[in-house]
Amino acid sequence: MAVSTTSAPELSTEQVQSVLVKPLEQASTFLAAGPRVFDTPGRPVRVPKLGAPTSPAWHGENEQITEVNPDFDEVELLPSTMESVKTITRFSNELARQSVVALDAALRDRLVTDVAYTLDKQFWGATGDGIVTPQGIGAYAGTQAIGATAGAITLDDLHDAWALALAANVNMGSLRWAMRPEVFSALRKLKDGSQRYQLQPDPTQDGVFRLLGAPVTVTSAIPGTGTATNVWLADFSQIAVARDLAPSVKVLTERYADFDQQAIRVVARYDAKPLNPAAIVKIPVTAA
Repeated sequence: MAVSTTSAPELSTEQVQSVLVKPLEQASTFLAAGPRVFDTPGRPVRVPKLGAPTSPAWHGENEQITEVNPDFDEVELLPSTMESVKTITRFSNELARQSVVALDAALRDRLVTDVAYTLDKQFWGATGDGIVTPQGIGAYAGTQAIGATAGAITLDDLHDAWALALAANVNMGSLRWAMRPEVFSALRKLKDGSQRYQLQPDPTQDGVFRLLGAPVTVTSAIPGTGTATNVWLADFSQIAVARDLAPSVKVLTERYADFDQQAIRVVARYDAKPLNPAAIVKIPVTAA
């Protein structure tokens, strides 16, 4: 019997495939939801806005017309104190030469994805002071809300949020929902008294999520797992994002030359604030 790779595997050269298997990851969602993005070379951004409406009055013939004075305001973004998201990874030149994959490209993709998700979690969260770190959507002042106590999501909650947006004269055609995956799944499972699902998928649309006619962003970056969370209904064009640096990659070849190493640095600097907070409606719910 001839000696084979089965009987003598120790004599076979191990084959390593030049394919790097990546974990399943979520794409960035906040910027994809459609906020207004203002690019700036590191300087603060001011967006002028009109204040409350004036009150024109009725006047008769030869009667003096009452003067009105419109109010003006502004939204300030990206103050000089705003910090950046930064990360750096070192690797040896030996590893770069011997790697079966393009090591620099793999690390770059990893770091850019991680920085983008860090930004996403901040923008969807309820932290940030707008001075050192960007405010999350849950920290905006002046937004509307359906109640204050979290409970199981219902279809009535969606209609109530829609009514608040309608009463605030929001552009209803620009509204978008945002919620965690388990909350969206709970909505999909709602049934009537005859055990019929209340939300029927459209068999002609593959993977398109809509509620009451508005598209849905499903993201785990919204805080809350197994506890209280929020569902958002918002006209994202009424949210301003100032972008100093999109996730920017720099390969450092000289900084660690005495160690015979290279490094990849990724930096991003953003800020976000609402232009019209009333165009954002929050529904406190309990995540499944």
